[in-house]
Amino acid sequence: MALVVSTKAAMAVRRGHPWVYRDQLRGDLSRHQPGDAATLHDAEGAVLGRALLEPGSPLVARVWSRTSGKPLDTRFLLERLDQALSLRRALDLGDTDAYRLVHGEGDRAPGVVLDRYADHAVLRLDGGALEPHLEGLARGLEERLARIGVRTLLRRRTEKNAAVKVEVLFGDLPKAPIGVREHGVPYEVDLVRGQKTGAFLDQRENRVRVGALARGRRVLNLFSYAGGFSLHAALGGAKKVTSVDVASGAHATAQASFKRAGVDPTAHAFVTADVWSFLDRAKERNERWDLVVCDPPNMAPSAATHARALTSYRKLHAACAAVLAEGGVLCAASCSSHVSLEDFLQTLTDDTLGRDDLRLTEIRGAAGDHPVLPGFPEGRYLEFCVLR
Repeated sequence: MALVVSTKAAMAVRRGHPWVYRDQLRGDLSRHQPGDAATLHDAEGAVLGRALLEPGSPLVARVWSRTSGKPLDTRFLLERLDQALSLRRALDLGDTDAYRLVHGEGDRAPGVVLDRYADHAVLRLDGGALEPHLEGLARGLEERLARIGVRTLLRRRTEKNAAVKVEVLFGDLPKAPIGVREHGVPYEVDLVRGQKTGAFLDQRENRVRVGALARGRRVLNLFSYAGGFSLHAALGGAKKVTSVDVASGAHATAQASFKRAGVDPTAHAFVTADVWSFLDRAKERNERWDLVVCDPPNMAPSAATHARALTSYRKLHAACAAVLAEGGVLCAASCSSHVSLEDFLQTLTDDTLGRDDLRLTEIRGAAGDHPVLPGFPEGRYLEFCVLR
């Protein structure tokens, strides 16, 4: 079935953008079901590529191929996943067994996220276009993942009530958090109750960087979640690490990871508190840290929240600067595709921070197992800025 897209959308697809929205497409979708394949054309009839459809979604088509040659079936999808797995074999991941195997649009496999955690893997499918292919994908992945020592494949999905459902596609459901390694550093991941697919793998190399910056410093880790930055800082030689998160359960996971890595958690501080309130009280008490890491949850989940997110970032970064010691280091992160790097940098200016002694020395992004497409700016969602 051929569908015609708007001129603007056609230009984006040619640049490599994999998404087409309903208002960018002309044609009758009433006869289509989720997972159907369609050939996309421009207004002149030229082929743009092949896409999987989700007729009931605003994001109606995800482009998997720029040609109309091969059928867009499960076999083709597995071939594309093979290309992603091949890329990971070429990466130097060091002593790491927790990393992303397939990064959706960045691997030209839109909607598919597959993460490895030691001998477990977790699959996440965005949207409903891939649901009809799930059984075939699971069968194909069982053989492929076995070659790298993965015996269990879980699928995580978010229900309409925002509850997370975990199902076993093959293998066994873990009854407890499992142990993984990140550049030789052991830590725990809860694949059933953790966020995302279990952990935030995109920050892996930035955690290593924080470890290198932490030596001899007092470190404050805000929105610490499961304590990845905290653990690397402690192992890197920090004098003391203070981890702040509103979820006490996250601290329990962090402390278990500290013990697994041979670090005494009682030598550090784990504070269950709202970060904003914590920073206000710390400023009042004139407390200061030599290294502040600020990695909040997504503040701009949609384009409509963009302006409010920038206001929040400015207030947050000003509060961080107020507790940063003279000569200290500020690491500020954003994980929203709706906040560009230029926008984010404007929340770190002298007038925002209320001080003029910090310089931007590093702009970092996601780890190399999270590739991006030059023509898909939404894929460049992670910014990690180091000021000192």
